Amino acid sequence: MMNHQFRGAGVALITPFTENDTVDFDALGKILDEQAREGSDYLVALGTTAETPTLTSHEKTEVVKYIKDHSSGLPVVVGMGGNDTRKIIKQIDEFDFSGVSGLLIVTPYYNKPSQEGMFRHYLTIAKASPVPIILYNVPTRTGVNLEAETVVRLAEASENIVAVKEASGILSQITRINKYTPEHFAVISGDDVLALPIFSIGGAGVISVIGNALPGKLSKLTHSALDGKYDEALALHFDMIDLFKLLFKEGNPGGIKALLNIRGLIKNELRSPLFRISDETYNEIKEAYLKLEK
Repeated sequence: MMNHQFRGAGVALITPFTENDTVDFDALGKILDEQAREGSDYLVALGTTAETPTLTSHEKTEVVKYIKDHSSGLPVVVGMGGNDTRKIIKQIDEFDFSGVSGLLIVTPYYNKPSQEGMFRHYLTIAKASPVPIILYNVPTRTGVNLEAETVVRLAEASENIVAVKEASGILSQITRINKYTPEHFAVISGDDVLALPIFSIGGAGVISVIGNALPGKLSKLTHSALDGKYDEALALHFDMIDLFKLLFKEGNPGGIKALLNIRGLIKNELRSPLFRISDETYNEIKEAYLKLEK
């Protein structure tokens, strides 16, 4: 397994909110303290799990600054996606990259570009960015799939494009990416439940949701698999399989925020149009968590 800079357990951080709908930085600090202590390898700010579309520009700046200041030395990746290439370039030009190790760039959503359009979009961003780019493919949210052939073209065209966060669930596609991309490029699982299968076909790590609440278990699963200890990794995978499913039963980040609330780390608050999960699912998550912790 290559010694890639984004190898291992990355965590797609949530944004905690107070009951007054402001960012709860004290709660975010508690989550960050656990990440460093429990073995996470890097942090991802302003991803899907962070409810980024509902954050103001000022809040985004403050959240990233807080995460950088409280990362305990862990690398920080920042989400900066969009569906207007020029706007992303402008964001890059105006962004403070101090303390930032990479950018996570989701495929353009809603306007559904062609494969050639996405190739040009990403290449333009890679040329403008002073830090490495992680492609992010999540077609269930964006409406478009970044195909394996396009990922290979991008990896070959720019050494600044170093990885893809793959959340398509298409294992045949993910396998082709692993097989045909150059040595500097890594495949990262974007789905907790598929992390172990993706490790088995050459994946370098995961950008995890459950890692917000269970960073130690997620890190142990990840590194057991990457070190070839698949029996240990499989046991942990089986231990967490019910939670993997339940956390997404009513959508993300509703499930992970419920689990963090059960653990006493955050208020169970989301920003509209998202809303907290039902009491039924909350109790199912609590039961699965308590069973896991026995």
